Amino acid sequence: MDKTASVLSLDASGYFLEAYVDPFNKRVRIDDYRGNLRLLLQKAEELVHLHAAEKLIIKGRAEDYRMFLESGLLPEALVDRYFLGSDAHFFAKYYTTDRKKSDHWVTEDSIIKNIYQLDTKGLKATSLPKEYELRKVNETFARELSSLYQQVFEIYPTPLHDPEYIKKTMSEGTIYYGFFHQGKIVSAASAEINHFYKNAELTDCATIKEHRKYGLMKLILKELEVELESKGIFCVYSIARALSFGMNAALYQLGYKYRGRLMNNVYIYDKIENMNMWVKDLATCKILSGD
Repeated sequence: MDKTASVLSLDASGYFLEAYVDPFNKRVRIDDYRGNLRLLLQKAEELVHLHAAEKLIIKGRAEDYRMFLESGLLPEALVDRYFLGSDAHFFAKYYTTDRKKSDHWVTEDSIIKNIYQLDTKGLKATSLPKEYELRKVNETFARELSSLYQQVFEIYPTPLHDPEYIKKTMSEGTIYYGFFHQGKIVSAASAEINHFYKNAELTDCATIKEHRKYGLMKLILKELEVELESKGIFCVYSIARALSFGMNAALYQLGYKYRGRLMNNVYIYDKIENMNMWVKDLATCKILSGD
């Protein structure tokens, strides 16, 4: 079976939907829709069965909440102000028993509880050696970026091990920043921008193990936020491995708010994993900071 993900836009009589068909992660995600909900939900389930998917995800609007519940979907997470100021509710439906089970849920709950006990006031920045240089990364460094992701992740939900895929994402507007050490990229992250709805996902966060003690990822994410804000994008979210204390703690300390957990969402690191949703409103944060 072809594992390449694809985007389908279906403009049928009575409804429109945009679907992300993701064979590698055995899921179908509805990223946008309008029209007759019952018809488009029927079509979404047809896509699930056609592509032998195990999970359906829909980015739903608040006014459709009850209809999704009636249709057997469950709310898992939300992103504040995703749709040009209106919240997006991430609904899910599962099609196999194994995909609906989680052995780590209670552990992941405790991780969130412990993270919310962290003191975010008066946090001291780690002294960064002068050998580290933070730069925006262009397609010239696509091969180095792919090498970084290969070193950090045995499995990744998108084909970032392929330099051509990274170049493709850059051509479509995804922004990458990275830290260079002795001429090599040792830490990187990206912002995948939705220009129509004016939001961005901070993603593809990776740091080589021996370089993790300096808090490089927090600095990269801050730099991405600055560029996004300059483009008028204030809704920012990030989806982190629920078992990763460090990444979830970093987002919390940067002012992100926990907004739920996507069960068995993607294959990452070495298995299929639950992913936590974190959200930040850059406009509100700017006001609160007094800028």
